[in-house]
Amino acid sequence: MPISLQVVWLFVLAIPVASVAWTITHEEIFREPREYCQGRCKNARNILERKFFYLFTCEFCFSHYVAIFFLVLTRFKLLYSDWRGYLLAVFALVWVSNIYMSIYNRLRLDIQSERMELKVKEKDVEEQKQAA
Repeated sequence: MPISLQVVWLFVLAIPVASVAWTITHEEIFREPREYCQGRCKNARNILERKFFYLFTCEFCFSHYVAIFFLVLTRFKLLYSDWRGYLLAVFALVWVSNIYMSIYNRLRLDIQSERMELKVKEKDVEEQKQAA
């Protein structure tokens, strides 16, 4: 596969990796299992158990496993056609997917901030109407 096509695959394949990792570690639909994992992570006596449950609460950690899953599913390799291609691909996928998640998180914060500013402005307008 030409390098240009590999780069396209890398950036496209990072989208579902980021989506799955973010959804499981942040979205409401997985809140109960995530809260259970957070509790087990904090209260487990065994370090292996704490680390195992932690991976379901951290998008960066979890994205490694999601990337491995998608590499097994797609057999995508980066630069090399042997095991080194898989190794490079997994870390590149994690890196790109975490960039995507950072951008998404920043956009969400900006949207929330704009909504709060809009509510404040609406409240000010309502107060001005009542005062008049």
